[in-house]
Amino acid sequence: MDNNNDMTTWRNEIETDMKSYGESFDDVVATAPADLDLDRKFDSGYGGNEGRPFTLWTTGRVYFPVVYDGSEWVESVPRNPCNDVSAHVGGQ
Repeated sequence: MDNNNDMTTWRNEIETDMKSYGESFDDVVATAPADLDLDRKFDSGYGGNEGRPFTLWTTGRVYFPVVYDGSEWVESVPRNPCNDVSAHVGGQ
């Protein structure tokens, strides 16, 4: 792994998405895998996916990894049925 600006952890990526929905890690109710290492550093930049797969549930949302052309980030959807629509994930 290079020591560059694209180094991150799932904790950092999840926290960024959580903030936009008014959530925090206090709202987490489950993760899969249960032993997910949220602090493992990986290169989220273009090239190849390095972040481990996961699903994380909070009281209000479901968070998951996304990759497009090797660039990785976190997206989420509402946990319960609602009128929110989900945009396409990834890119064109």
